[in-house]
Amino acid sequence: MLGGAAAWPLAARAQEPGRTYRLGVLAIGARQQSPPQVAFFDELQLSGFIEGQNLVVLPDGFGVPVNQLAARAAAMVRLAPDVLVGVGELATRALQQETQTIPIVGSAEDMRAAGLVASPARPDGNLTGQSLLSPELDRKRLDILIEAVPTARRVAALADTTQSPAVHTKALQDAARERGVELSVVGYARREDIASALDAVKASGAQALNALASPLLPPDRVIERMLELRIPAIYQWPETAENGGFAAYGPRVVIWYRERARMVVKILRGVKPADLPVEQPRKLELVINLKAAKAIGHEVPAGLVLRADKVIE
Repeated sequence: MLGGAAAWPLAARAQEPGRTYRLGVLAIGARQQSPPQVAFFDELQLSGFIEGQNLVVLPDGFGVPVNQLAARAAAMVRLAPDVLVGVGELATRALQQETQTIPIVGSAEDMRAAGLVASPARPDGNLTGQSLLSPELDRKRLDILIEAVPTARRVAALADTTQSPAVHTKALQDAARERGVELSVVGYARREDIASALDAVKASGAQALNALASPLLPPDRVIERMLELRIPAIYQWPETAENGGFAAYGPRVVIWYRERARMVVKILRGVKPADLPVEQPRKLELVINLKAAKAIGHEVPAGLVLRADKVIE
C-alpha cells in the first residue's frame, strides 16, 4: 500500500496538466457494467486517466455490427484520438486499415498469425496489443474436456467463423481423432445465430462442448442452454466456470482487460507502440464447477478435480 501511494504522485505527474486525452474503443460487444469493462476503466482511473475529467471516450465505438466495423473505424480515425483500442481481431484489423499513425492497442487470437504484427517482440508501426493464443489453449481445453468426460465419443466445438479459421478447427478435429473422439464443428458468424448453433450442438449428438473464444459469445446464454441440454462444456475464462459453467481453462478476463488498460496508459504517457511487445497470457487457471456438474448429473474424475486451481463445490 505504501509503495502504491508513493508511486501515485509520479503517475499523476506523467499526465500533462490541463490536457484532456481522447480514447477510441472499437468493439462488437456493447458497453456495459460488466467486470471486464469495469476493470479496464478502473485501471485507467488508477493511473490518473479519469473519464469525465481528463479522459474522453469517443462515442459510437461499442456494440458495432461486424458489417459496420470498417465505416465506424474510419469515422473514429477522423476524430484523431490519442489512442485507439481494437477489441478482437476484426475490430483491430479495421482500425489498422484506417491509420498508420494513431497508436493502436489491438487484440486477437494470435496477433502475428493474423498478420497484424510482424514480430510480437517488437511490433512494427503503430500497432501493438495482446495475443490470447486461443489455438493452443483450445487444444488444451479439448484435452481437459475429454479427460472430464472420458466416456464421450462425440464432442462439438462451438466456433465463431469470423474468428476461428478452418485450419484451426481442422487441427482440433485431428487432435480429437487422435484421442479416439469425433469432433463436429458448429459455426456461427452473428450473435443472432448462436441459439440455432446451440441447437445444432445437440442435434450433432455431442456429449461435451468446447466453446471456442469469441467476442460475440455470451457465456450466460451458453451456460443456460448447456444446463438444459445436460451437456458438459468448457470455456476460455475462469470466471465463466465461477458463474455457473461446467469448467474453464485460460487467463482471467478481468486481468486481461486490466493489462490492456496498462498498455493504453503507457502509450498515453508517450511510449510508442513499436516499443511495446505484444503481450500473452501470463497465468492460466483451471476451474471446475462441481455444482454445475451435479446439476447435469455428471461426475468429474477425481484426478482432474485434484489438479484444478479452483473447485466450485
